[in-house]
Amino acid sequence: MNVYAQGKQTKSQKGFTLIEIMVVLFIIGLMAAVVAPALFDNTEEARLKKAAIDIQQLEGALQRYNLRTNAFPTTEQGLEALVSAPTTGDIPRSYPEGGFITRLPKDPWDNDYVLLYPGEVGRYDLYSLGPDGQEGTDDDIGTWNLNDYL
Repeated sequence: MNVYAQGKQTKSQKGFTLIEIMVVLFIIGLMAAVVAPALFDNTEEARLKKAAIDIQQLEGALQRYNLRTNAFPTTEQGLEALVSAPTTGDIPRSYPEGGFITRLPKDPWDNDYVLLYPGEVGRYDLYSLGPDGQEGTDDDIGTWNLNDYL
């Protein structure tokens, strides 16, 4: 056997075949199809929980407002009354410098939280419009159903 022929026999081919690449892509696609829905479900659940926690924190600020001023902000004054002294309606005389919170959070869907005082469900209603951004739908998250999300 000559040296030239022997070199050709020991030389191995490098690279992947089209079948091997297609099998790997199929496996990756299958894994993504199984994992992606679980990730998206967790994301939505986290957003719902964040909205509920924000509402709890805003409720605490509303309670401090009530203790300090002996009233709740009206619907017209809104949650802005927690950040800076109201300029409409009954203006509290004992409003603290710097307000009760430094800034108002947005809900996880980038909407403002809503305050109704007097409330329709409770003494006051504090809520997020939820994922659909529509008022009065089943996905609204408010003081009346916080325990469903915590």
